[in-house]
Amino acid sequence: MAQAEQRLVALVTGAARGIGRGIAQRLLAEGYAVALADIDGAAVAEAATALGAPDAVLALEADVADEPSVQQMIARVLARFGRLDLLVNNAALARAHAAPVHELSLSAWNRVIGTNLTGVFLCGKHAVPHLKQSRGSIVNIASTRALQSEPDTEAYSASKGGVVALTHALAMSLGPEIRVNCVSPGWIHNGDEAELRPADHRQHPAGRVGRAEDVAEMVLYLASPRAGFITGQNFVVDGGMTRKMIYED
Repeated sequence: MAQAEQRLVALVTGAARGIGRGIAQRLLAEGYAVALADIDGAAVAEAATALGAPDAVLALEADVADEPSVQQMIARVLARFGRLDLLVNNAALARAHAAPVHELSLSAWNRVIGTNLTGVFLCGKHAVPHLKQSRGSIVNIASTRALQSEPDTEAYSASKGGVVALTHALAMSLGPEIRVNCVSPGWIHNGDEAELRPADHRQHPAGRVGRAEDVAEMVLYLASPRAGFITGQNFVVDGGMTRKMIYED
């Protein structure tokens, strides 16, 4: 554990799979000790084991929408590693409760907002005292759905728009001790690339669908001293799709 305590320490929420797992893997490769948190305890334990660095990895079952759970999560990171340098707020309900707005229940709306937006607030709230000590940073994961929408995604789009706004609000409140930035991924494919069609890649100005490591590289940059003059910003990682005019022929 002494070796881990000398490292910078990151906490990544929603880290059992997908983008969160990719971020955790990249940070570990860069020399961070990483706490992986997820509401799915079995899956996050499997993810942590797969990373293969038990001295520098901690798996945590946590519900970011529940304040006592968040408090316990932060306390366990501090107990294990003794510090916190980076908080990556990635936990989200991504595909849940897509329904016409007149059919969307208040409980479903509240569940999405609670995890995707209130969870970012709660994790930031309880991480801030420790990030101030380390002069660390927060990177929030939003979505291009904060900027453009598909039908029947009101809860998800509203939650991610809130994350973008919360990012610049926190940056103003917490600077200069803590920098706060945001990454908005577009289409990020986390499965077998063979599942994708050539047309899926061709429609992106960058020529391909995104991967978790594309988001992870941006997170790593924003957390580093190289981004020391960057705070309060939202960085879109979408292969250019939000800049592309699309009209039916």
